[in-house]
Amino acid sequence: MDKMKVAVLGATGMIGQRFIQLLEDHPYFEFGGLYASERSEGKRLGEVLKIRDHRFKPETMDMIIEKLDVKSVASSSRVAFSGLPSETAKDTEVELAKEGLGVFSNASSHRMSLDVPLLIPEVNPEHLDAVKDQSTFANGGFIVTNANCSTTGIAPPLKALNEAFGLDIVTVTTYQAISGAGYPGVPSLDILGNIVPYIGGEEEKIEIEIKKMLGTWDGSFKHANFTMLANCARVPVVDGHLEAMILRLKDDPDVETVIRALEDFPALDLPSAPRQPIIVMREKDRPQPALDVFAGEPDRAQGMAVSVGRVRKEEGWFKMFVLSHNTLRGGSGGSVLNAELAKAKGLL
Repeated sequence: MDKMKVAVLGATGMIGQRFIQLLEDHPYFEFGGLYASERSEGKRLGEVLKIRDHRFKPETMDMIIEKLDVKSVASSSRVAFSGLPSETAKDTEVELAKEGLGVFSNASSHRMSLDVPLLIPEVNPEHLDAVKDQSTFANGGFIVTNANCSTTGIAPPLKALNEAFGLDIVTVTTYQAISGAGYPGVPSLDILGNIVPYIGGEEEKIEIEIKKMLGTWDGSFKHANFTMLANCARVPVVDGHLEAMILRLKDDPDVETVIRALEDFPALDLPSAPRQPIIVMREKDRPQPALDVFAGEPDRAQGMAVSVGRVRKEEGWFKMFVLSHNTLRGGSGGSVLNAELAKAKGLL
């Protein structure tokens, strides 16, 4: 099978380089080009490397960064993976879709657009049909977004619980890794030995994005109907967002029934999809970023599973912790999985 040419936009950033990591030796895709701003034009990937927990192949390290240009991207690739800043992504992604490319974006620019799916394949695969209503689809072009990294972590367990018992009220407090702020993250004197109880726009994104994803698509998006409240903080952890959820369900199951619903959440047969999307941990002190952030099998799906722990019930409320890898499951891995689903559905 011939592999499809893909472009990585924002190849010098953390998300862009996670894209490169996940696309090495991918069974469906191969590199058509790496793109960034003119400041990095002509540099080897090895000269601008930011990912420290993955050993890239020598030929990948020698790839040359090109200046981002819509026509150049369109001439080299069928698919664009966008790790661009939101202000750049807004217009660039539209132009690429007009050129006939499938754009899979990590940026927030188009997440709440009326015809753009905010997609997690295990959660709302039917929403992918929304791309057929985009004006560029007749030319083969469309935009698909993945959610905010914190929303992504809680979406699978909330989907499982909503399907089984119905959600009534959900509160979440997030403890978010510094890599979520991009490279070089948060200044060391602000974060070392400290917790910063504010991340601009984050709480609002969680509260609205989850309702779009857990809602329905039938020619238009109808948001799910439950109360969602969020508090967000930045903590001195490199990778891995830990989130504390307290929620009330419309039904009144016991703890073991809730755990079974989480563990029975179905997997997908796609290269980057974990065999067990939600891993429930029974230890009293898990999950932990240092121990569990790379959860997921097979090897290509490491960091793509969501870990849930300390599931308990008090006075009719359920409490639990959720951990996900913010730049893999919550970032580039989510977009790569979205593209795999689009290919499986014949949209590429």
